[in-house]
Amino acid sequence: MREESPRPRPGTDREEVAVLSPTGLDRRLLVALRARGTDARVAAVARALSLGGEHGALWLAAGLLGAARSAGDPVRRGAWLRGTALVGTAHLTSMVLKRVVRRPRPRLPGAVPLVRTVGRHSFPSAHAASSAAAALAFCTLGPAGLCVPPLAVAVCVSRLVVGVHYPTDVAAGAALGALIARLGTVGTRGPYSGGARHG
Repeated sequence: MREESPRPRPGTDREEVAVLSPTGLDRRLLVALRARGTDARVAAVARALSLGGEHGALWLAAGLLGAARSAGDPVRRGAWLRGTALVGTAHLTSMVLKRVVRRPRPRLPGAVPLVRTVGRHSFPSAHAASSAAAALAFCTLGPAGLCVPPLAVAVCVSRLVVGVHYPTDVAAGAALGALIARLGTVGTRGPYSGGARHG
C-alpha cells in the first residue's frame, strides 16, 4: 500500500506564501514600525516630523532660508533656490503618480493612524520624495546642508511609525526624489560640492 503523505493544515501554505511575498513583508515591516508609535515620546516625534514634512513645507522653508542667508553669494543663493525648486518638483511629481497608481493607504487592525492625511492614496510617498530631493540637493551647500540627510531619513521613517504608508511607498518616493534631484543637478556644482573653497 502507498503511504499517504500527511495533509498540510488548512491555510498553512497560503499563510506562509502571504508572509514571504513582497506584499506580506511590506505589511509586516509596517506593523513592526507602527508598533513603535505606541510609545508616547516616539509618537510625538513622529507626528512632528510627519506634519513638518507635509507638502514638503519643511524643505521648502529650509531652501528659502538658505537662499536668504546667502544673499551676498549669488552662486550659493542660486544653488539653494535650485534645490528648493527640485523639492517642489519631486513633491508635485509624486502627487501626480499617486493619482495614477491609486494604491489605498494601509489599514492595520487596532492601529489607528497617528496623523490625518490629505489624500487617500499612498504610492509613492510624497514626504519621502521631497525629503530625498532635499537631502541630495542641499547636502553639498555647507554645514547647514549637512543636517538635511539625517533629518530626511527621520521624516521618511516617521510616515511608517504614524501608519500612513507602506515601506514600499516610502522606498519608491525616496527613489523618485533622488532621481529628480540628480537629474536637476546634472552639469552643476554647488559652491561646496568640490571640497573647501580657497582664497
